[in-house]
Amino acid sequence: MIVSASTSQSLASALAATLDEPLAATEYEKFPDGEFRVSIPEFDAERAVVVCATTTAEAHIEALQLQDAAREAGASEVVTVVPYLGYARQDRAFESGEPVSARAVARALSTGTDRVLTVNPHEDSVDAFFDVPCTTIDAAGRLAEPLPDLENPVFIAPDAGAIDLADTVKTAYGTGETDHFEKTRHSSTDIELQPHEADVTGRDAVLVDDIIATGSTMAGAVSHLSDDANRMFVTCVHPVFAGTARTRLARAGVEAVYGTDTVERAESAVSAAPAVADALD
Repeated sequence: MIVSASTSQSLASALAATLDEPLAATEYEKFPDGEFRVSIPEFDAERAVVVCATTTAEAHIEALQLQDAAREAGASEVVTVVPYLGYARQDRAFESGEPVSARAVARALSTGTDRVLTVNPHEDSVDAFFDVPCTTIDAAGRLAEPLPDLENPVFIAPDAGAIDLADTVKTAYGTGETDHFEKTRHSSTDIELQPHEADVTGRDAVLVDDIIATGSTMAGAVSHLSDDANRMFVTCVHPVFAGTARTRLARAGVEAVYGTDTVERAESAVSAAPAVADALD
């Protein structure tokens, strides 16, 4: 039975349809002191697949409660799908006394589940922080589906670390070339991009990344292409879009933005459910 958190209703619904499994009803109760409780009143299955994108601190608590509720209801196996793992970018301590936040949340989630599935975590190494078996799912190929017919496309990553994602989308699309920018981060807000190598003149450019948070890096990349490229599209697995990120991309000249439903936004044009279902079977 698929058990959906409030942050992952679209993905959980698509996953239930893909697997032909029932989707559990959930109930939420908010208390005057700010605490809340989520329950699964009619759960009846041996396996519970809890689907929860931990996009907020409250979502982490919701995931823990759903895991525990499934156990209380009699589930003999609990599988936790974390389509977007919050705090995954805090994967190391840079100074003494700092937490490794990714490790802390992974350990907490491990206490109530038999195994975990994550989707394109920002750093693959975070999967080692879980105390139960953890499988990484690559949903980047799904991003090729909503793309229109492209003219001699080039798929460009904003940095070398995302070049594999760009190549995955290009392969799924079926034609094109891949390239990446050289990125130097001077601070959390000061990022220098060096021009790419591929010639985009008159070509459609598709920028590919795992996460778009503030949109500043992607908008900066777009600005380097705007004078030469024909059309520009942006794709990402996790469309976080904090603050004015989406507006920033539109102002930069992007024709369309496509993401998956690992984070539920208006731009979630394609579901990661088929990729998740393959890992669950």
